Amino acid sequence: MTSAGLRRRVAREAKAAAVGWAFIGPATVVVVGLAAFPAAWAFYISQLKWNGITPARAIGFRNYAELVNDPELMSAIWHTAFYTALFVPTSVILGLLIALALNRKIRFIGVYRTAIFVPFVASAAATGILANYIFDPQFGFANNILRSIGLPAQSFLEDQRQAMIVIAVMSLWAGLGFTVVVYLAALQDIPKDLVEAARVDGANTWQTFRHVILPELTPVTVFTSIWQLIGALQLFDLVYTTTRGGPLGATKTIVYYLWEQAFRQFRYGYGSAVAYVLFALTLVITIVLFVYSRHAKVQAF
Repeated sequence: MTSAGLRRRVAREAKAAAVGWAFIGPATVVVVGLAAFPAAWAFYISQLKWNGITPARAIGFRNYAELVNDPELMSAIWHTAFYTALFVPTSVILGLLIALALNRKIRFIGVYRTAIFVPFVASAAATGILANYIFDPQFGFANNILRSIGLPAQSFLEDQRQAMIVIAVMSLWAGLGFTVVVYLAALQDIPKDLVEAARVDGANTWQTFRHVILPELTPVTVFTSIWQLIGALQLFDLVYTTTRGGPLGATKTIVYYLWEQAFRQFRYGYGSAVAYVLFALTLVITIVLFVYSRHAKVQAF
């Protein structure tokens, strides 16, 4: 290629790149700005003692130092970890099993697939109202069923030992649709030749699933696990619409504690510090899982 031809090619590519950035540039600036500015502002506030009314006073990193000796925050971290341990593995396993069941040519399959996804698009307020209706200790649907089969009624959301489990159950009902849809799309993308070859070689249904289907789904499993983990660490709306952190703080998660400190006690600096600790925790967990997936040669991203 001559130098003139090379210059024309570079000019064409530069023009194409300029046109592309002209289309996506404004949206990119808006998205980055809406994410970067609040993050920078929150970090600045986290170094202040400020209630939103009186003049702010710079205190450096004292808010972060206070976090270490805060028993309420430690309790909120424990509640969040307990909820995450309940929600994430169950949502991934159930999502896979339901996706396998829906990956069949049966009558009304479209209705079943739609029904499993509808709760995912429902608002948190609607889910919270439904949870209060079903698990009401006196008039709830769940206790009516227990009474009808001769079992004692339960306190559910009013019991310290049961409340977080109930919230995890409602979260599964609301969030399972996402995992199912992702797994269903991955199942339909598996080459049929692989499955047929395994069956020709004499593999039964379980062997085909274990040695062919499951390895093909590994990247999706890593992705859904990270996605559900991030969502679990940020649990707030369902707690807010049901228990408000009760009973006796048994369902107070990190984000709810953050909201309580910032918007109920007006400790904006301390609440921002909690937010950054949560961000750091989420980032570290995500990086660890990302590095592990790369090391294990699982292309999940």
